[in-house]
Amino acid sequence: MFNLSGCFTALITPFKNGGIDFPSLRRLVRFQIENGVSGIVPCGSTGEASSLSADEHIAVIKTVIEEAGGKIQVLAGAGSNCTAAAVELVRKTAALKPDAILSVAPCYNKPTQEGLKAHFKAIAEAACMPVVLYNIPGRTGVNMSPDTISMLARECSNIIGIKEASGSLDQVSEIKRNAPEKFSIISGDDSLTLPMMSIGASGVISVVSNIYPKETAEMCRLAAMGNFTEASKIHYKLFPIIKALFCETNPIPIKYAASLKGFCQPDMRLPLLPFSEEKREKLSKLLF
Repeated sequence: MFNLSGCFTALITPFKNGGIDFPSLRRLVRFQIENGVSGIVPCGSTGEASSLSADEHIAVIKTVIEEAGGKIQVLAGAGSNCTAAAVELVRKTAALKPDAILSVAPCYNKPTQEGLKAHFKAIAEAACMPVVLYNIPGRTGVNMSPDTISMLARECSNIIGIKEASGSLDQVSEIKRNAPEKFSIISGDDSLTLPMMSIGASGVISVVSNIYPKETAEMCRLAAMGNFTEASKIHYKLFPIIKALFCETNPIPIKYAASLKGFCQPDMRLPLLPFSEEKREKLSKLLF
């Protein structure tokens, strides 16, 4: 049974010499398992899904599932701004048997709320497994309203939660108030994980846990127990690092930080460039 709670790491996709660095990807998965996160998310925003070919996308997810070996939950990213393309990708991803699918709202074409409902109903029907919605209006250009989210949760039995990255605690409260009781809300912003958990979120899909999985998982565990005093100590320890990891477009800084930790090369694919020279020293000084 898929459980959307705790720390899920939004895995980076390591590149080397223009291709995917599969040995480094496998090491990253093992590192996450060893440090007690609840799950891993290949091919999300942090995994540069938009820069992967269709074949690479499937290869990354297949590799992550193989390396996870059932020891950890895999929430596989699969989405597109074209519903037909998204449905095809969801079907191919579901065939690999991840534990659930994370599907982002369509970007650029800015559908209406009714269009979003129709899009995700098609995704849910194609998936035949748990689906987690992904709302990130800063990237997609459209915000999924709490009413839309609640309707989808009620009408599609396999839409079981949402990665909420609107940055609005009011929106989280509205979703929590109106969606079915079992519907899970998980933070899509590292800096808001603790505030969101205080009003009912179940954890985070995290960027910083690529390099600090143990700490992020422990913060979520403490918060879930209601021990916000101890959880806040970890929050404030990670907070300056989290802010530094978003001083340029994600995942540019986290890939550089991961390279400093020896996990991978800091390579990016155009149109993203490697981390700016003038910002590297500041980030490196914050890491522990």
